[in-house]
Amino acid sequence: MKYQKVVEYLKETDKLGSKFGVEAIGKLLDLLGNPQRNLKIIHIGGTNGKGSTSSYLNNILINGGYKVGLFTSPYMDKINESIKVNGIDISDEDFSRLFSAIVDKIDIMKSQEMGNPTTFDILTALGFMHFKEEDIDYLILEVGLGGKNDSTNVITSPMASVFTTIDYDHVDVLGSTIEEIAFEKSGIIKEGSIAISHPQKENVEDILISAAKEKNTRFYKCPMENIAIKEISNAGSIFDFIYGDNHIKDIEISMVGEYQIYNAALALTTILILRERNLLQISDDKIKRGLKETRWPGRLEVIKRKPTILLDGAHNLQGMIQLKKAIKMFNYSRLILCIAILRDKDVPHMIEEIASLADKIIVTEVDMSRKLEAEVLGEKILKYNKSVIIEQDLQKAIEIGLELTREEDILVVGGSLYLMGQARKILKSS
Repeated sequence: MKYQKVVEYLKETDKLGSKFGVEAIGKLLDLLGNPQRNLKIIHIGGTNGKGSTSSYLNNILINGGYKVGLFTSPYMDKINESIKVNGIDISDEDFSRLFSAIVDKIDIMKSQEMGNPTTFDILTALGFMHFKEEDIDYLILEVGLGGKNDSTNVITSPMASVFTTIDYDHVDVLGSTIEEIAFEKSGIIKEGSIAISHPQKENVEDILISAAKEKNTRFYKCPMENIAIKEISNAGSIFDFIYGDNHIKDIEISMVGEYQIYNAALALTTILILRERNLLQISDDKIKRGLKETRWPGRLEVIKRKPTILLDGAHNLQGMIQLKKAIKMFNYSRLILCIAILRDKDVPHMIEEIASLADKIIVTEVDMSRKLEAEVLGEKILKYNKSVIIEQDLQKAIEIGLELTREEDILVVGGSLYLMGQARKILKSS
């Protein structure tokens, strides 16, 4: 099947919706010979920071001389971006070839009434096939949604389960309370493995610890109190970090935002624990180089300076709080905000956090079925800011933002990860 036909097939499958659970992907992988087995996997769950933490881990291991697979979602421009080996996207040819093998197995599943894999099931299975073929040393595997019932949770024996901050998100699927959400996310902890977590709210941490004990898994908490921040700016940060007998000084990161220091520390703690357990070998210098070289498009990404153009996929309340903090690190005269949010998010609290900070707000839409219509979002924003422009078309909305932004101003585009790909392309070409 030609690559474009594959993309069309996946889009059509996506219209059928998603089905929570690992039963369908489990059957699909059985038919494919279970390519996920014997991969050395670091499984990343949580609410915010999964992509950045995964990227830090990926770059550290690559700098250590390892061949590393990286599976992340959502993608920005092209679906291939979700599947990388040593930073290189899977090729269109390999994507199409592996997909053809998967389609044959899906036909068998349909004929035997074994269920219909979702688009994410297919993408996950294709990733496992690619990583097995490439004979990678390690796989950094990011959870798509939740944990227990996520397609990636079909794996049975990860090297480690790593948790970024856990907060409210996808309440329509994961649960209406933080405890229900934490329980769902704790489902990636496996028997006899290790679990490493960012410090959590007490009730969340208790749930993770309980899940780890039930699975006979050792639980580690990243010692964020051992971070000594030396410098933080809109160009990155420098900090020292202590873990056990490891005292690593002058760690530089290039990603913007205080929270990136904590994401980096979580990745660093994970690497140090795995090194301590002789599951990998890597020097402190190579760890530091990996952290410094890490970039993650669409996460507090400075597209341009003079005027400053900032792109951020803040997609929930916690993300919006961090975006607000980061904006304050920049010197500017006026803030022009171009925003779109999905309707299943905590819209009232997200806009309450950011709207009053802006001098002008252009409200637009994400090009997907879960979008919140620009008119509806605009009405909600008027409660906090009267200087609102409604423009449904993202290209036109960004063009308006660029016209309004003077050299001493800052233009921020954000509100959804799904906005980032198209917005980045528009801004890069402007």
